Amino acid sequence: MLDPAEVDRALALDAAWVAHLEARWLELIAIAVFGALRGPHVGALPRLRKQVLDAGERLRALAADRTWIPRPRERLKNALASALALREALDALDAAAREIEGADGAGLRAALGELHAAALDPLAARANEWAALLDRRADGEDNPGSPSPG
Repeated sequence: MLDPAEVDRALALDAAWVAHLEARWLELIAIAVFGALRGPHVGALPRLRKQVLDAGERLRALAADRTWIPRPRERLKNALASALALREALDALDAAAREIEGADGAGLRAALGELHAAALDPLAARANEWAALLDRRADGEDNPGSPSPG
């Protein structure tokens, strides 16, 4: 059985790290909205801005409090899903940013690179820790194929 206190400790994110990610995202959104950018085709910049917003929403989901989720296993699964969604959002944003030109195009890509590195490098280790905890199956509650007690 998963120890709820151990899961809570594993899911606790460093507040300074989360604040750093938020600051990097705010820098990115400022450039995406107010920067001198030019897209390769009509609609590219609004789509880019939506992708930046989506990445911010994924970042917020990662940092969200999960204590409202009653089962430790479900908290871990939610955190892993949030980590994967953030990685996918940043990867998609990276692909879109490569097409953007203009005076602030390089700044946009640099800000995205900083956010990408600051978020995903440390997050990979955390996600591995969460996955290892999920792999612990000592009783029926933690075994997905077993009927739940009840």
